[in-house]
Amino acid sequence: MKWLDDYRSKLQSPEEAVQHIESGDCVYYAGNAAIPQALVRALAGRADDLQDVQLNHVLLVGQDPLSQPGTEGSFRHNSLFVGPADRKAVNEGRGDYVPIFLHQIPRLFRQRIVELDVAMVQCSPPDEHGFMSYGVETLASIAACQMAKYVIAQVNDRMPRVLGDSFIHVNRVNAIAEYTEPLPELEPKPATDVEKAIAANVAPLIRPGSTVQMGIGGIPDSVWESLEGNLELGIHTEMISDGGMRAIQRGIVSGTQKNLHPGKVVLTFALGSDELYDFLDNNPLIEAHPVDYVNDPFIVSQNDNMVAVNSAIEIDLTGQVCSDSIGPYIYSGFGGQVDFIRGAAKSKGGRPIIALPSTAKAGDVSRIVPFLKQGAGVVTSRADVHYVVTEHGVANLFGLNLRERAETLIEIADPRFRDELIQAAKERKLLT
Repeated sequence: MKWLDDYRSKLQSPEEAVQHIESGDCVYYAGNAAIPQALVRALAGRADDLQDVQLNHVLLVGQDPLSQPGTEGSFRHNSLFVGPADRKAVNEGRGDYVPIFLHQIPRLFRQRIVELDVAMVQCSPPDEHGFMSYGVETLASIAACQMAKYVIAQVNDRMPRVLGDSFIHVNRVNAIAEYTEPLPELEPKPATDVEKAIAANVAPLIRPGSTVQMGIGGIPDSVWESLEGNLELGIHTEMISDGGMRAIQRGIVSGTQKNLHPGKVVLTFALGSDELYDFLDNNPLIEAHPVDYVNDPFIVSQNDNMVAVNSAIEIDLTGQVCSDSIGPYIYSGFGGQVDFIRGAAKSKGGRPIIALPSTAKAGDVSRIVPFLKQGAGVVTSRADVHYVVTEHGVANLFGLNLRERAETLIEIADPRFRDELIQAAKERKLLT
């Protein structure tokens, strides 16, 4: 096996592998549960030697040593989706945030809008042909590795071999660091009564034979749990978590009615427990593809009865959705919300859904508001919004004028806030 000789010749320690990174370089590294943690730690150890290294990535979970105070001159995040690890740095001005639809991220690299010097990824060990799987995150790694001048792979025995368009050959990387360590896990929290009530309102919108996209958290997990029977659902989703896995195991997901990839669960990354990662390993049911395919609204729309369930931080009385910031405070990113909302809207029989609790801060604040907070960004425009679901009901805004939108959104707001929302709507001349 000639590839094996090539593999052995590229073996380095993590510390040796990151020596190729120089001051001023533009680096991409995989995120979510695929963060090449050993390489990141090794790079952080070079903080005193480097200046102005730009770091491009999506969601970072856990602790990120490259965003700690004191590393400002060495590393600067150019975050494509802000997460808990880099949120503080971005909001303190020590890092940057790029508002972008998730499916367009690979285009940044392919068109050299972001010109990559180095890509760092984490992979499974090579198979008998020399192919390594990107595992739990395919997303933008293929584009990054194709366009970067230098590619470093952390090979981890704990990384599952996820099938699909999710492989890189040993001969396409420049350095390989073998380092076995657990993948980051996201432990699910028990769903609240409010989340269960929202799920009970979402579930009737998911008809038998639908193809579903859902994220992570109490609402999507509760939706999955509330679905029963021989539904023959399909999954075409940006991400899969334990809730989606359990739905598959319970037999409500078959994929037989899907127009694209029938009988397959299509995703671009996974985030959850070790049980989920084991479930994905060499599972012929699962296909991981790059995000510019999975999240492309045109691709999404080709599945009939596509149901997209996404959330929001707040929504105003005209239907504008903010989901990436709390006022000017950047909290997350555009992600795939608009990708799937638009794809589901274009799908034959599709149902795009924004599902959110009616209140925040233990019920003290309404999430349905007269105006978005000053500095808040509109992620999903009011023309894109169709179904809005809270624990108090379902509002379908499609085709409604501003007056009708205000009326129907107030009906699903928390009763404690309805009078003041009516008064605010009158002041805005939405209601008379």
